[in-house]
Amino acid sequence: MLWRFQWTSRRFARLHTLRILRFFSLVDLPLWSPAQSSICRAHTSSSRENLPQIRQFADKNKLTLTPDVVCSTLSSCPSDLIALRFFLWCAKQPNYFHDRRSFDHMVSGVVRLGDRYGTVSCIVGELENIGCAIKAQTFLLLLRIFWHGGLYELVLETFEQMGSFGFTPNTFARNIWMDVLFKMGRVDVALEVLKQTQVPNFLSFNIALCNLCKVDEPSKIRDVVRSMLKNGFYPNIETLEMVLNAFVKKGRLVEATQVLTLMITMGGAVSVNAWSMLINGFCRLQRFDMAVYLLGKMGDSGCAPNVVTYTSLIKGFMESQMVNRALKILSIMDLSERNLVPDRYTICSLLTTLCRSRRFSLVPKSVIELDTEADLVLFNSRLSYFCKAGLPSRAVDLYDNLIDSGFTPDKYSFVGLLSGLCGARRIGEAINVYKGIVRSGSDLDGHVHTAIINGLIKAGRCHQAIKIFRKAMEEKYEVDVVSYTVAIRGLFRGGRGHDVIALYDEMKGVGISPDTQVFNVMVSGFCKDKDAKMVTHVLREMVDGRIVLSCNNFNRICSFLSRSHSSHLVLGLLIEMRDLGLFPAEEALCSHGLAQDACIGGDLHYLVPSSLSESSLSLDASCSEDMSDRAVSVG
Repeated sequence: MLWRFQWTSRRFARLHTLRILRFFSLVDLPLWSPAQSSICRAHTSSSRENLPQIRQFADKNKLTLTPDVVCSTLSSCPSDLIALRFFLWCAKQPNYFHDRRSFDHMVSGVVRLGDRYGTVSCIVGELENIGCAIKAQTFLLLLRIFWHGGLYELVLETFEQMGSFGFTPNTFARNIWMDVLFKMGRVDVALEVLKQTQVPNFLSFNIALCNLCKVDEPSKIRDVVRSMLKNGFYPNIETLEMVLNAFVKKGRLVEATQVLTLMITMGGAVSVNAWSMLINGFCRLQRFDMAVYLLGKMGDSGCAPNVVTYTSLIKGFMESQMVNRALKILSIMDLSERNLVPDRYTICSLLTTLCRSRRFSLVPKSVIELDTEADLVLFNSRLSYFCKAGLPSRAVDLYDNLIDSGFTPDKYSFVGLLSGLCGARRIGEAINVYKGIVRSGSDLDGHVHTAIINGLIKAGRCHQAIKIFRKAMEEKYEVDVVSYTVAIRGLFRGGRGHDVIALYDEMKGVGISPDTQVFNVMVSGFCKDKDAKMVTHVLREMVDGRIVLSCNNFNRICSFLSRSHSSHLVLGLLIEMRDLGLFPAEEALCSHGLAQDACIGGDLHYLVPSSLSESSLSLDASCSEDMSDRAVSVG
């Protein structure tokens, strides 16, 4: 679109000022040198006979513009207005284009001009006063300066003033306007600007796509891509990767696959990042058939998978409990000709998932002993693995390695060390280390206190564990519901079940709400203690709090009632829990082999779902309490 100027009645600058500024192209630097001052003085005397002399001087001092020269001159200008005038003049010179430094310098200048004159219209008027002919390029350069400096309101004002001065913005000016509208969050208005642009170019569509990808508008991205192709423009590979990533993040993998097909059709080299993004998207949706298919197509196209590609597959398989397939991918990495080494993220994903599933034997030795550049997160993941896999001594050695490597341990590192020392039966060291950590004033939370308490309980030192817990309460250390759960378990194991309710009431008194885990640990402990009164009390609390009974505890209660002479109260509560939907899921009961035959003489016959009537009941009341791994997690 060509610029068009409509003549309007405007005031003309004074002739002698215009003539002074004509010589910006002819005098040497610095701009306000003594030589130039003499020229200006000669010229302002308004004698025509001086012109040949000035031109002769200028020809001898012909200036070659460079970015360094321009930046130096801008810094030497006596005022921001003169600097802006010089900036505009330089832009008119043949084969010269302003670089980023020049725009950076002008941004601060125009901000000061805006503070001084108030509006863009006044700034333009002052330019006229010092002899600057206002043309379309003047507004375009002002747009670029404001755009470069993120002065979006001034961009909008400048665009509006263009029409007031009789100029019709070209496509480039409209592109700037549209980009600013996107950045101001006015997405629909920006798209309307694109739609009304008479001659959009490649940049018009590219600006729209880049901004839409940032604001996650997949439907609008699709429409712009279609419009772009309809107008004969093709996005470049970088833009298509952004579009593909936007679709993948929203789970719109059909459109993402179409974008990949477009990239291949255009004949460009599809990067490993594009393939990896789409593979990761299918893995997140557990569409591993498509992920593996794309992995094969990726190899056929000559693009070799990298660590990120394999990590997406490993993480997806692990989260879907498809451990064998994840380990197979890991072995492919080991056998790769490029000798790919799993990165820290891959190792952490693998260890975390295997620890949750407690399938420690499946962790390859190469992963544990892999000599890769470690960070604190990887050290903590390995500490967690060693503690949970029954290798506490290795956890302690790894902690020493962490310190020797110059890392500052965090609370997860402390948890790993304390768990490792307790697991290795180095109780005295564990307690001393814990006391040292507390004295150091480190930023601790309930996780660390819970770790030492849990470790001591597992080591059979229940009384010491309760002592440390009581000390933490007295010192008002930060403890949470998990800490109380572990402490309650310690009381039962230490034969102090009679103190549990007092601790439970104390927990509620300090504002910590008991959760499902707390109640089920208490039911388990009181069943083992054959305390029917307390079982009844806890079940009543569970009914009032709408707490679901665990499968293990349903089993224990059935066994308990079969030997109890005061079962009617418990039985009544179980009936109430059943009616409230507080029984474990039927499928979970099936998995535990529960059936009516285990219940006392038919008293609980109608409590067990009929679909389980042919099942057999396992009365293993000696199984461990329902204590989740969160108490010792260091992930």
